[in-house]
Amino acid sequence: MRHVHGRARRAGAALAAVLTWAGLLAGAAGCTSDGGGIGDGIGEVFGKPPAAEDVIRITPDDGSKAVRPKDEQLSVRVSDGRLESVKVVKSQDARQTPVSGRISDDGLSWRPADDRLALAAKYTVDAVALDGQGRRSARHTTFTTYVPDERFIGYVAPENRSVVGTGMIVSLEFSREITDRAAVERAVSVTAKPATEIRPHWFGKDRLDFRPREYWKPGTEVTVHLGLRDVEGAPGVYGLQHKKISFTVGRSQVSRVDAAERTMQVRRDGTLLTTVPITAGAPATPTYNGKMVITEMLDVTRMNSRTVGFGGEYDIPDVPHAIRLTSSGTFLHGNYWAPQDTFGRANVSHGCVGLRDVKGGGSDTPAGWFFDRSLIGDVVEVVHSKDRKVAPDNGLGGWNMNWKEWRAGSAVK
Repeated sequence: MRHVHGRARRAGAALAAVLTWAGLLAGAAGCTSDGGGIGDGIGEVFGKPPAAEDVIRITPDDGSKAVRPKDEQLSVRVSDGRLESVKVVKSQDARQTPVSGRISDDGLSWRPADDRLALAAKYTVDAVALDGQGRRSARHTTFTTYVPDERFIGYVAPENRSVVGTGMIVSLEFSREITDRAAVERAVSVTAKPATEIRPHWFGKDRLDFRPREYWKPGTEVTVHLGLRDVEGAPGVYGLQHKKISFTVGRSQVSRVDAAERTMQVRRDGTLLTTVPITAGAPATPTYNGKMVITEMLDVTRMNSRTVGFGGEYDIPDVPHAIRLTSSGTFLHGNYWAPQDTFGRANVSHGCVGLRDVKGGGSDTPAGWFFDRSLIGDVVEVVHSKDRKVAPDNGLGGWNMNWKEWRAGSAVK
């Protein structure tokens, strides 16, 4: 009887255990008055898995709007465990672009390669991580960045893919005044092949020029990178451009105008090509001295004295072979209205340099010959005039500054 009773007790204990688990499962499987279910029941026994947002912390917060790049940076991190993957996509200007970045060596964080967020963009972040107990979590978040009301751009000279003379200076004129010149300067780079030292110089708050120490070597390939997009150039005013401009330096041509001798010597790669007679500024209106760079070439143009600060002394509607040397209105141009014996004998202009020409412009005249052999970026230097030296910011007059003065004009010290 003892044996039977022992077996009965064991069978009863087993039945009680089955009933206990059945009761637990029945209670867990059905709804209870407090809304508990199987997850709560198991969670009490094994520990509740943490929420994904507690495992993976993403900045800026999900759903954030008008995020200002200077206030927040994009980051993904976990407190323990490790990140398995992070994928970030930037949507801007109707284009989607992957955002490159890397997970840290300890696996706890991810940062983008470029810390600066773009403006007027939507970011989508997908991250997968394992917590400290090996449980996998995933997060999907989005946020948008601030859309500025005001923008600025830089107008660049020379033109993209142009061939220029060895005196060309890279010049950017901005559409708005720049107050944070250092930030804008850092966002622009000018490089050359073969490599040479190139330095920037600010003229006021809206112009930034770049040049090497000496004239470019013929054949140099120059590239201008504008990384101005989203750079804050002034309070609340952000750059718009992200582009590349390139140009090639052609042959060297430097012409020397001697106002006292009334001649111009034209040298190509250091060799004298020819000497032509000229007429420079009259004693009352002399021509600037100094190095000037050709910035514009017009087959024909109108010249009116009132547009350059004079009275009604002249208004010539069809000046041929007009080559601009300064922004203030100094040209080297064809002259058909002066007697032919004026050239090489008398200075009679209002500050320009005149070469003999015919009405309509002739190809076989001194003016036509010089025009056909000139490039934007060629240098014309005037000496022995009774006027002062041309200002460095009048046209591309930066070659009239020595290297120390030029370098002092950088906003990045």
